[in-house]
Amino acid sequence: MISNIQPIGDIKKAGRKEEKKRSSDPIQAEYDDGIEFLKENDLTRAAVAFHNVLRSYEEKKHQDGIANASNQLGKVYLEKGEFEKAKIHYQRAWDICDRFGDPMSLLALSMQLVVVHRGLNDNDKALEICFDMLDVHNRNNNPQGAVATMETIADIYLAQDEKAKAADTYRTIASIHTNFKHKNTAEKFNSRAKELEAEAA
Repeated sequence: MISNIQPIGDIKKAGRKEEKKRSSDPIQAEYDDGIEFLKENDLTRAAVAFHNVLRSYEEKKHQDGIANASNQLGKVYLEKGEFEKAKIHYQRAWDICDRFGDPMSLLALSMQLVVVHRGLNDNDKALEICFDMLDVHNRNNNPQGAVATMETIADIYLAQDEKAKAADTYRTIASIHTNFKHKNTAEKFNSRAKELEAEAA
């Protein structure tokens, strides 16, 4: 007989989330609250929390904390569609990570800055950042990252109605997939390139 009765251990008290242990550090606790607000898309409360965290870290001159809070504020303003404010905060985080030589954080911030510059209709700057990212992926022998970046480059070219350049980019992506014996994926990008070339002709 199949029982539809839920085990008592699986039942949570109605209307209550599982309480996570709050950090004893008030700044970290507020940072964690901001993360939760961001997850719940409560952008106003997230912005307030991260601004408070940023102010606290500025008073302590804590560079890592300033970079993290700035990055989170960038995310909040990106979600709000306030691209100029997002750019200011991401740029501040970028400057700190650059000063301390943190390439992984710079790469993550670069991806966000591409979205910001596209939101600001500054496709030239978005492309410039993409090409810098492509250099990093190539130096680190990271074909997966290179392909993802080239797909973004192709999207930007298409947004600018530069179909021939987008087609070239898709052909390059196809050749990378061919090198890795990804025959079907390579064919998909080659046929997309052919379509664009026909449209551009």
